[in-house]
Amino acid sequence: MTEQEQLAAVRQDGYAIQFFDNPTEEVCLAAVRKDGYAIGCIKNPSEQVCLVAVQQDGYAIRLISNPTQEMCLVAIQQDGHNIQHISNPNEKVKLSAVQQKGYAIQFIKNPSEEVQLAAVQQNGYAINHIENPSLTIQKYLIEQDKDNIFNIPEDKLHPEIKRKYQYLFSMKKAGILWLNKNN
Repeated sequence: MTEQEQLAAVRQDGYAIQFFDNPTEEVCLAAVRKDGYAIGCIKNPSEQVCLVAVQQDGYAIRLISNPTQEMCLVAIQQDGHNIQHISNPNEKVKLSAVQQKGYAIQFIKNPSEEVQLAAVQQNGYAINHIENPSLTIQKYLIEQDKDNIFNIPEDKLHPEIKRKYQYLFSMKKAGILWLNKNN
């Protein structure tokens, strides 16, 4: 099959590349432009082919061994949850993931305080996926809205927060909770 015939085939269906022996770079690029997931059918793809695959479909990151930071960031910008398919992401990738989708923190082991803060800034409920939210993170959420204290699992509340806001828990249990948003 000529290169032109291969190009025509992968432009119709990116997965057609699996039937070609030693496709050219141009054929590989055309295949992943059609379907980023076709990267899984390419033996030893170039860095450029991998990047184009991830640009076409961020989820394709899971099929790339040793992706570059640029590939990781492209995948994350499409969906922060793609971080779960990246081994040992660096701080910049982690931060980018939670800024795109706060809940992505659930896929990050031992997130730094900066990553935790970015996650709860993006979505306050992300605190439920932080194993040990720091006092700073808890204070930040409560400063935004005192109601947020009830979004923090009680077993994760810092002792200082529990003491300071004990009256809120007492009022909630008594069924008389009313929060003044200005306090």
